[in-house]
Amino acid sequence: MSKTIKVALAGAGAFGIKHLDGIKNIDGVEVVSLIGRELGKTQEVADKYGIQHVTTDLADSLALPEVDAVILCTPTQMHASQSIQCLKAGKHVQVEIPLADSFKDADEVVRLQKETGLVAMCGHTRRFNPSHQYVNKKIKAGEFNIQQMDVQTYFFRRSNMNALGQPRSWTDHLLWHHAAHTVDLFAYQCGSPIVKANAVQGPIHPALGIAMDMSIQLKAANGAICTLSLSFNNDGPLGTFFRYIGDSATYLARYDDLFSGKEEKIDVSQVDVSMNGIELQDREFFAAIREGREPNASVAQVLPCYKVLHELELQLS
Repeated sequence: MSKTIKVALAGAGAFGIKHLDGIKNIDGVEVVSLIGRELGKTQEVADKYGIQHVTTDLADSLALPEVDAVILCTPTQMHASQSIQCLKAGKHVQVEIPLADSFKDADEVVRLQKETGLVAMCGHTRRFNPSHQYVNKKIKAGEFNIQQMDVQTYFFRRSNMNALGQPRSWTDHLLWHHAAHTVDLFAYQCGSPIVKANAVQGPIHPALGIAMDMSIQLKAANGAICTLSLSFNNDGPLGTFFRYIGDSATYLARYDDLFSGKEEKIDVSQVDVSMNGIELQDREFFAAIREGREPNASVAQVLPCYKVLHELELQLS
């Protein structure tokens, strides 16, 4: 494919805007349609980014013959059904994390991707952050082996707010969204499947109906372990912080930045063509479409993560 890849983006909120900013830096890609829940707000974003077609219905965008691919930045509960809708319409699709909020639905997306042969990818951004790529390159070079990952995913979110502090229409979930990042990354970095997983959770929030605190333990087949603490109650530094404890070094990864165990900043500016993990994720999606290949973080590659999340959910129920 040498022509411009024309994209529809669903979800004009905080994360959709991150994708629009990343795509601006990628040659040969044009966002031609924007889908949002509220037409007025969606039109404002479309005007800012020069997007001509605006709608509140994904089907309207899928009906456009010029649309080659769709990026879904919609509520978690819509991810699987909308991914299936895109594949059935003959469009390549990248869905933001999580692929689904049940293993059954995730498995159905993978089944349909194999049937259609289209590119279907999930936004497991940690695979693409320069910080985690640096560690991955060390592992592949035989210079570092993970003994333990210690991960903290902390937010202060006692009501339904998005990353911009705006109210949103759906409820986030520590297990099916935030834990998915670490469960997938741990297996990916170890190059070894997860063979043991345990979870406990704190009290259920009376209004939101979800656990606001959770602790997860993982073990990979190669013996590496992971401890993951998650909270929506943490009134302090926000985000996800990874400590890689290995046989030759300790690394602290904070999104796209990396430090030694002694807080010495490590230069990761030459790891990839950008320092923006979302942009790198999008670059991989479009490259896979052009090259007719499976992308890193394809729906098939990340499916084992959702099997583990399913097993943890059964423990918690």
